[in-house]
Amino acid sequence: MNRKITRLVKVGDVSIGGNSEITIQSMTNTDTRNVEETLKQIRTLYNAGCQIIRCAIPDMEAADALKYIIKESPIPVVADIHFDYRLALKSIENGVSALRINPGNIGNKDRVRLVAEKAKEKKIPIRIGVNSGSLEKDILERDGKPTANGLVESALRHVKILEDLKFYDIVISIKSSDVKMMIEAYRLISEKCDYPLHLGVTESGTKDKGAIKSSVGIGTLLAEGIGDTIRVSLTSDPVEEIKVAREILRALGLRKGGLEFVSCPTCGRTQIDLIGIANAVEEKLESINKDIKVAVMGCVVNGPGEAREADIGIAGGKGEGIIFKKGQVIKKVKEEELISELMKEIDLL
Repeated sequence: MNRKITRLVKVGDVSIGGNSEITIQSMTNTDTRNVEETLKQIRTLYNAGCQIIRCAIPDMEAADALKYIIKESPIPVVADIHFDYRLALKSIENGVSALRINPGNIGNKDRVRLVAEKAKEKKIPIRIGVNSGSLEKDILERDGKPTANGLVESALRHVKILEDLKFYDIVISIKSSDVKMMIEAYRLISEKCDYPLHLGVTESGTKDKGAIKSSVGIGTLLAEGIGDTIRVSLTSDPVEEIKVAREILRALGLRKGGLEFVSCPTCGRTQIDLIGIANAVEEKLESINKDIKVAVMGCVVNGPGEAREADIGIAGGKGEGIIFKKGQVIKKVKEEELISELMKEIDLL
């Protein structure tokens, strides 16, 4: 795929845009004022593969807490702010790596100028985040409802405010819960500017349905070369967001390394509890930190051949199965021993 090269923006020590890799983001769902709980979640997300974390800053107490969170966080912290420019200034003062704020919503030009000047001084980028629920009244009245064109127009209005202040360290997101609208909006804005784009489907839903909607929306755009950083928004544990984001990138060949798990669908040849075994193996693999590909296949007819690229795998028979490496059978074991023997072999890799 031919990726569009956008401007390079630095969020702490993480690059967004340019030729840098597609980065994975998430947002804490803890009370930011609770420093220990917030840091605990940030560390968990970092270990899962999160590269940039965003924290809600609803008041000055939360902005003050950032000072301690940022000091201990293993990844750059973005302050998520709505309406109050003073929270943005305090967040910058406390060392935040980026702001998520819409300049048109924080007051008059003097207030916007103060934020832009401080951000520029500290080399802190601003992410403009527009979604279908935050469109300006005049746009909604004109169009009658949220549209892709309306999202783009709103985002570019905010961009112009910053550009008029000679501020160009900008990232843009234009999310919608409507996947088709989201895709169309990002396509449009990608044609109109070269700022890096933060992709996501907002309010996508719970773990399963949200993962599907996010994969379709984010995956479609990435496959077209659009997008520089992603956040999968799920009504679930934020760790699930990281898992889905990593799989989206891996499926498109945009992320290498790490453990990959594949399994085949059941069919009439299957004579073992393939679903139960696959689920159990996948769960056990969550604690494995190796750069390998593991396969769970239903039968020995096609299993080793179809999964020959796997570093290691199992294929079922009748009450038994085989363990294979790179398509070559290394042992035959009873069905009830398949999982334990597989894990032993993985430990040896």
